[in-house]
Amino acid sequence: MTLIFAHRGYSHLYPENTMKAFIEAERVGADGLELDVQLTKDGEIVVIHDEKVDRTTNGKGFIKDFTFKDLRKLDASYNKKTFLHKEPIPALNEVLEWMTTNQVICNIELKNGVIPYKGLEEKVIALIQSYGLTERVILSSFNHYSLVYCYRLAPEIETAPLFSEGLYMPWVYAQSIGAKSMHPKYTVAPNELIRASLDYGISVRPYTVNKEKDMQRLFTAECSALITDDPAKALRIRK
Repeated sequence: MTLIFAHRGYSHLYPENTMKAFIEAERVGADGLELDVQLTKDGEIVVIHDEKVDRTTNGKGFIKDFTFKDLRKLDASYNKKTFLHKEPIPALNEVLEWMTTNQVICNIELKNGVIPYKGLEEKVIALIQSYGLTERVILSSFNHYSLVYCYRLAPEIETAPLFSEGLYMPWVYAQSIGAKSMHPKYTVAPNELIRASLDYGISVRPYTVNKEKDMQRLFTAECSALITDDPAKALRIRK
């Protein structure tokens, strides 16, 4: 069965990358979550997609220039105008703590392609291990050097390269960097690529799949999972 991962949580209806979006994704029945991590000025792992806070909060500036305490004062539900409650930017440990109360799988994307956060891999891995969640976490990144480093640090945690352009025989590439899966943009994941990868023992979880016809194709192709902003819609279609 193709699993359903909620992209930045249930971001179709709730503020992306917030505890509210994660809790609601699990409540509607998503099998997993996808979220993004970066480091604050004082080395705290926070869950947010952009390198700057401008788009998703009422603040301005780079995450790397904020202390965790100051970052927590911002409202991460800022651009969901219909949302009445303030939502803080979560720390990764809050999400992992909550995961100990349920069974969701979590795809943590390391956002270290633009800003090479020093120590991000070590910190994230240490936290996953401290909660005993190595079996329920997948580490992904567009920075494949970072994934190789993660694999060397903790070969027991699954890694998945992200890519948005067509790769030739990506299952061979994935295997060459120690990855057990890959997360291609859905437009560069034709059915034959999915089938060949699965035959090779490499899981395929395309992102970000929001249209019904694309979901139907991927369910029919029996890809390992799909990553979507609207898990409730994907669940309806999967049924």
